[in-house]
Amino acid sequence: MMAGITSYGAYIPFYRLGKDTAGWGRPIEKPVVNFDEDSITMAVAAGMDCISGGDREVVDSLIFATTTSPYIEKQGAAMVAAVVDLRRDIATNDATNSLRAGTQALRSAVDAVKAGSAKQVMVTAADCRTGTPGTEFDQTSGDGAGALLIGNEGVIAEVIDSYSVSDEVLDNWRAEGDSTVRTWEDRFVLQTGYLSVMPEAIQGLLKKVNLDIKDIDKAVLYGPNPRRHAEMARQLGLDAGQVQDPLFGQMGNTGAAYSLMQLIAALEEAKPGQKILVASYGDGADAILLETTDQITNFNGKRGIKGNLEKKRIRKSVGVRGATVKGLEGGPPSASARWRARESIDRLHGAKCLSCGLIQYPPQRICSRCHTKDQWQTVRLSNKPGKIFTFSLDYLVGGVDSPLAITIINFEGGGRGMFTMTDREVEDVQCEKPVEMTFRKLRSSGGVHNYFWKAMPQRF
Repeated sequence: MMAGITSYGAYIPFYRLGKDTAGWGRPIEKPVVNFDEDSITMAVAAGMDCISGGDREVVDSLIFATTTSPYIEKQGAAMVAAVVDLRRDIATNDATNSLRAGTQALRSAVDAVKAGSAKQVMVTAADCRTGTPGTEFDQTSGDGAGALLIGNEGVIAEVIDSYSVSDEVLDNWRAEGDSTVRTWEDRFVLQTGYLSVMPEAIQGLLKKVNLDIKDIDKAVLYGPNPRRHAEMARQLGLDAGQVQDPLFGQMGNTGAAYSLMQLIAALEEAKPGQKILVASYGDGADAILLETTDQITNFNGKRGIKGNLEKKRIRKSVGVRGATVKGLEGGPPSASARWRARESIDRLHGAKCLSCGLIQYPPQRICSRCHTKDQWQTVRLSNKPGKIFTFSLDYLVGGVDSPLAITIINFEGGGRGMFTMTDREVEDVQCEKPVEMTFRKLRSSGGVHNYFWKAMPQRF
């Protein structure tokens, strides 16, 4: 049975370190999460891009791949599936603890579709790894997320075959309690690990499908940095035109999401009938061969890698990476109260009165206009654009997001709600300003990451 990619989406944080950033000192750009972003919020954004214009009801599994899940014991996939507003009766799974988590999730999704245990599987991969300041890792890594929808109808790139190598080597690791990635001596890490194991997986795949490296139209290669990525391409005998731009100077190495995000960038430029090789590394290596179909010529409308790279704002100073900031102060939320309101908090569901058509958020049993009781239908507001009706700037609350922008948002088609505004400067907060919704972290307290939706200036 054919199985392959039917849709894709991506997310790259709005803020970048660049040549005008004080304390950065490098000509290249690097995307960094805002204070209220993490791997879950980025995976949600990529998943929303992937499913936009599609049918959520046909997705019956979601895999969340990352090495930087906000929780050690609590599934991230369940949160991502709820916020993207998928069905309840789906399978969810986290793929973690390896830079290969993204491609391993892709392989699992393809196997599930081929076996018939799932018709459509969403794979979301996101990472925001932190290195010791000033090291090469800190300078070449970036934050981002990619999402793929795997199915057997409307396939734009069929997964032909794959080959994996499992290899136990202590090259890069992060133990419990570590905030930064550790690494062993550079020559050992590269020669014993990366430059040895990834070619083994690629050659194994090419032999399995009876192809030569010159038969590959585009090679998507994981690489720890630009120098080693180029060395890998030379070692494999690839011409420059065969190698997908690794985007080190614009996107950086995004960890478990890196190979999938490069694949999405390759698909954005691909033509029908092209063979794409994807290779990732981490405790072994995965090599996957895809072939694009005629369907790819009609596929568009996604923000993807290209769209996200164009929308950016350069930070004035390096500051502190958002993933380590605890945001606004306050205690943890009540788990029971949050559970009771989970449909309006996570899925951003409002209620439309069946009598007069008024949309209310949060949902109310009694319509505030016609007073009809318990006659309403659910309305998803997370994917609706809106405009600022009015706002307040609070300069006294302090914290990392001062002044706090509190806005009243009128949604297109009806509905109004109060949300704080993020990814904005003060001049962005104006009445009638177009906005879109983004899932972010309000604060972390007592071991609980408290998420909710915020408004942000419309980017696309």
